Amino acid sequence: MGCCGSTERTKREWRPLQDRSCTDLPWFLLFTVFCVGMGSICGYSIVTGGAARLVFGYDSYGNTCGQRNEQIEGVRLSGLDHTDRKYVFFLDPCNIDIVQRKIKSMALCVSLCPYEEMDSYEDLRRFAMVNGSELCSYELAGHKYPGLEERFDKCPKLPVPPSKPLPVFNRCTPVDISCYAKFAEAVVTFVSDNSILHRLIAGVISSKEIIIGLCFLALVLSMILMVIIRYISAVLVWILTALVVLGSLAGTSILWWLYIDHRLYGNDTSTAKVSKEENDEVEIIRDSGQTLLVYAIAATVFTVILLLLMLFMRKRVALTIALFHVAGKVFIHLPLLTLQPFCTFLALLIFWLYWLLVLLFLGTTGNPVQNEETGLTEFRLTGTLQYLTWYHAVGLIWISEFILACQQMTVAGAVVTYYFTRDKNRLPVTPILSSVWRLFRYHIGTVAKGSFIITLVKIPRLILMYLHNQLKGKENACARCMLKTCICCLWCLEKCLNYLNQNAYAATAINSTSFCTSARDAFVILVENALRVAAINAVGDFVLFLGKILIVTSTAFAGVLLLNYQLDYAEWLLPLVIVCLFAFLVAHCFLSIFEIVVDVLFLCFAIDTKYNDGTPGQEFYMDKALMEFVENSRRMERVVERGRSRAKEVVSEGAEMKPMVSDSNGDKAGEEWGSGEWETLQEFHVYYLMMGVLVDWALTETSALVVCFSEDMVLFLCVYLPTSTLFLLATLLRKPRPAHPAAAKSATVSA
Repeated sequence: MGCCGSTERTKREWRPLQDRSCTDLPWFLLFTVFCVGMGSICGYSIVTGGAARLVFGYDSYGNTCGQRNEQIEGVRLSGLDHTDRKYVFFLDPCNIDIVQRKIKSMALCVSLCPYEEMDSYEDLRRFAMVNGSELCSYELAGHKYPGLEERFDKCPKLPVPPSKPLPVFNRCTPVDISCYAKFAEAVVTFVSDNSILHRLIAGVISSKEIIIGLCFLALVLSMILMVIIRYISAVLVWILTALVVLGSLAGTSILWWLYIDHRLYGNDTSTAKVSKEENDEVEIIRDSGQTLLVYAIAATVFTVILLLLMLFMRKRVALTIALFHVAGKVFIHLPLLTLQPFCTFLALLIFWLYWLLVLLFLGTTGNPVQNEETGLTEFRLTGTLQYLTWYHAVGLIWISEFILACQQMTVAGAVVTYYFTRDKNRLPVTPILSSVWRLFRYHIGTVAKGSFIITLVKIPRLILMYLHNQLKGKENACARCMLKTCICCLWCLEKCLNYLNQNAYAATAINSTSFCTSARDAFVILVENALRVAAINAVGDFVLFLGKILIVTSTAFAGVLLLNYQLDYAEWLLPLVIVCLFAFLVAHCFLSIFEIVVDVLFLCFAIDTKYNDGTPGQEFYMDKALMEFVENSRRMERVVERGRSRAKEVVSEGAEMKPMVSDSNGDKAGEEWGSGEWETLQEFHVYYLMMGVLVDWALTETSALVVCFSEDMVLFLCVYLPTSTLFLLATLLRKPRPAHPAAAKSATVSA
C-alpha cells in the first residue's frame, strides 16, 4: 500500500491528459458535509432570531425592535410590542465597548431618532409629546420627565446629541462622531498633532481621483509586465547576477579596508602614552576593531559561498531564463490567465463578507443572559452551542485555503494543457474554462485535501501567535524564545507544504491521480532536480520581486508627478502610501500567477526530459526555447564525456582488462546521475572546504593549518551531512529508467 492507502506501482506511467477520473472522493464528501455545516450555522442564527436582532436591533430587555416580542422568563419589561418602534437608541452612545461586545449603555427601541440637540429634560418631554418618541425607559411617562427622580439613571445623558439612523442596521448614531474620540485616541496620540491627521485625511479626499487613476495604472502595469517579462528576463537575470557579485565584493573590500585602516590607527593610538581618561576610549577603539574583523570575515565567507554558488549554478540560470520565456508565451496563448487574480479575489471577498455576516449573526444568537455588571440583557451562546464559533473560525481558514488551491489547480490544468499539446493551434477554445470544468468534475476532493493539510498547520501557528500576543511582557525569556521558535517552524512548514501542494496539483492535472500519489511523484521529481529547483526559486523569485518593486516605483513616480501641483508636501504622504500598498498588492497577485506558471512548466519539463529523449515515438513536448536549452546541455555533456573517456583510455594503457557484467539500465542510470546533480554537489563540497580552510588559515595569526582544518571540518560537516542526506534520499527514490531502443541499438553496433 502506498501513501494514504494508494496502491504502490512498480513504475509510474505518465499519461498527460489521457485518463481522467475522480480523485479523493472521500475528501469531497467530507468537504461537502463541512460546507453544509457552515450553512447550517447561518440557518440556525436566522431561525433563532440572531439575524433579526442584528439587523433590526434589540433593547436592554431582550425585545427586538420593529416587531412583536414574546415574554422572556425572569426579565422585566420583556415581551413588548415594538411594531412602531423601529430604531435602537442608546442613552449614552459613547459608552459602548465595541471590542468586548458589551453594551455599557442602556438601549431602547424608539420610533424616531433625536434629530436636534437636547440640553434639558424639558426638551426630552417636548420631543416625546410632539413626535411620540419617548427617549427614557419604558416605565417612565413622557410628560413627567422633568420631575421624576429616576430621570438621572433611566434617561439619556445630557446633552443629547443629534443623531441619524443607519441605513441598514437601524441604530441611532450621533451626527457628530467627536464623542467617539476615545476610539481614535491611539491614532491621535501616534500622530501627536490633530491638525496633521486632518491634513492627511484632507489630502486623501482631495486626491481621490488621482488615487483611483494610479491604482488603475498599477493594474495595467502588472498585466503588461506579465506579457513582456519574457523579453527582459535574460537581461534582468544577468544584471541581477552582476550586481549581486559586484555588491558582495565591494562590501567585503570596504569592510577589510575599514579594518586595516582602523588597525593602523589603533596601533598608533595604543603605542602613545595615554592618561586614564583616554584609556576607555582606547578600549572602545580596540573593541570596534574586533567587531570590524568579525564583520569582514563573515562578509568574506558569504562572498566566497556566493561566488561558488554562482559558479556551479550558472548553467541552471539558463533554464530559469528559458522557463520565463515560455511562461510569457503561455500568457499570450492563454490571455484569460490574467483574469485569475480578479476571480480569486472576488470569490474570497464574497466568502469573507458572508463569513463576517454570519459571525455578526452569532454575536446576537443564543439564550438571553443578564449582565452581572450592568444588569442589561444580552444574548450569548451557551453549552455546546459556543463551539459553533470555533467551527465557523475553522471554516474561514479551510475555505479560504480551498479557494486559493482552486486557483492553483485551475492555472496548473491550463498550463499542463498548453505544454502537452504538440500543435499549439489545436489548443481548446477556452483552456481556462476547460481546466475549471475538470477541477469541479474530477478534482474537488484533491483540492479539499490539500487545503485541509495547510489548515492543520496554520491553526496551531495562529493559536501560538495569539498566546504570544496575550502573554507579551508576562512570560520569561525562555518561554518567549520557545513560542517564537515554534511559530517560525510552523511558518516554514506551511511554506514547504504550500510549495509541495502546488506541485501535487500540477501532477494531478497531468495524470489524474490522488493527492498523496501526486505529492509523492512530484516530490521525487523535485528531489531529483534539487539544484535546478534551487536556482529557479532563488533567481526567479528575486526577478519577480524586482518586477514588483518596478511596478511600485513606477506608480509612485507617476503619483509624485500628478501630485506636484499641491503646495503642501505633507498631504502627499497618505495618498502615496495608499497607492504604493495597492500597487504592491496588485503586483503580488498578478506575479504570483506568473510564478505558478513557471513552477508548473518546470515540473512538466522535468517529466518530459525524464521519460522522453527526442527519438521517434518518444518525442519531446517542450517549447523551442526549452529544446534549445536541452540541446546545449547535451552538447556540453558530450564534450565532458569525451574528455573523460580520453582520460580513462590514457590511464588504462598497460593495465589488464577484466570483463565486467552489469545491467545496462543500471549503468545508464548511474552514468546519468554521476554526470549530473550529484557530481556537481561533490565538486562544490570539495572546493568549499578547501576555500574555507585557506581563508581561515590566512586570517588566523597563531593557529596552525592542522587546527584550522580540524575546525573547518567540524563546521563543514554541519552543512555537508544534511545536504548529502537529501541527495542520498534522491538516489534511493530514483528508479533507473530503461535504455531507449536507439541507444541500445547504437551500443550493440559499436560493440
